[in-house]
Amino acid sequence: MSRRAEVRPQRVAVLGAGSWGTTFGKILADGGADVVMWARRPELAREIHTAKRNSTYLPGINLPRSMSATSELAEAIDGAEQVYLSIPSQSLRQNLVGLRPLLAESDVPIVSLMKGVEKSTGLRMSQLIEQELACDPDRIAVASGPNLALEIAKEQPTAAVISSTNLETAEVVARRARNHYFRSFVNTDVIGTEFGGVLKNLIAVAIGIVDGVGYGENTKASIITRGLVEMTDFAVAQGAQPGTLQGLAGLGDLIATCQSPLSRNNTAGRLLGQGYSFQDVVTQMQQTAEGLASVAPILQLARASNVEMPIVEQVKRVLDGTMNPREIAPHLTTDDDTPQGERTQNEQSGRGGAVRRALQRAFDQLRDGGRSDGRPRP
Repeated sequence: MSRRAEVRPQRVAVLGAGSWGTTFGKILADGGADVVMWARRPELAREIHTAKRNSTYLPGINLPRSMSATSELAEAIDGAEQVYLSIPSQSLRQNLVGLRPLLAESDVPIVSLMKGVEKSTGLRMSQLIEQELACDPDRIAVASGPNLALEIAKEQPTAAVISSTNLETAEVVARRARNHYFRSFVNTDVIGTEFGGVLKNLIAVAIGIVDGVGYGENTKASIITRGLVEMTDFAVAQGAQPGTLQGLAGLGDLIATCQSPLSRNNTAGRLLGQGYSFQDVVTQMQQTAEGLASVAPILQLARASNVEMPIVEQVKRVLDGTMNPREIAPHLTTDDDTPQGERTQNEQSGRGGAVRRALQRAFDQLRDGGRSDGRPRP
């Protein structure tokens, strides 16, 4: 084997050239990969390929020379050793139908960058990928965390978690998805990692609503804190590990999404709080706010699991037009006037709290180099 062949950059494909897909392509390219983007619109593919820009979704950002782009799906997939998906959740299934024959003979890792559930089925994105591509779930990984696209595209330091039922798959992807400004941790709790990314969007819509109304930091802090409990209760009922919701995919993503004007879900909520109707918000938003589509299926799953989600319930009422945004106060919702203990996690009361456990988990991750099992990091 020649020396040139030994140092050949790994070829990866990123399907979907919106803000997050393009940013993740930049992360991979800055980490040494040869990245091929797939864009549905030929004109966008041409701009990325020739000008190394995506002026629609990442204005002012120069893309690496090792990023190319095409509007031909087969061309993007050809020779790829990893495939990343960044497609709106509600159109993922139909896109996977076209992808299936191109990956029929492949065993490469498939990585979901998406944070949503399918509205008609309530399926998580990894479940859709497994179903439509008929592939081994051990090949599938998901990426999540406090990852606002424009900040990362500007190379501001952050981290994410890569999750797969197969730890080796998670590690392979994590080694690829890291560079001087982006670090990837790993876990095997796919359910918790995915639902963390979904549920924080719903809480961010609520935060946007109260911000749009004009309420202050006390109201927002109350909803964020109770929102973490709500997220944990729901995710654990679906089979997640509670600790995952206190890590990057839960608490970390919740903080970033709720506090930043760059968050699409926060922006959508703020417009609702200012009095715009649901349809007006959808019209004004140039990009998909996944939280809006996820409210109904999440509530359906919650009711089936007997999990109470007062924050999400009130968000749905605002979306439906049956609640005045100024009346939203899910943190005040109780069954009666009897004082209640502050339950901080998964039916537990008075034994620590989500914040303490979150800080301990963060400390443990840093001490162990990004692994929950104490082994050397990838």
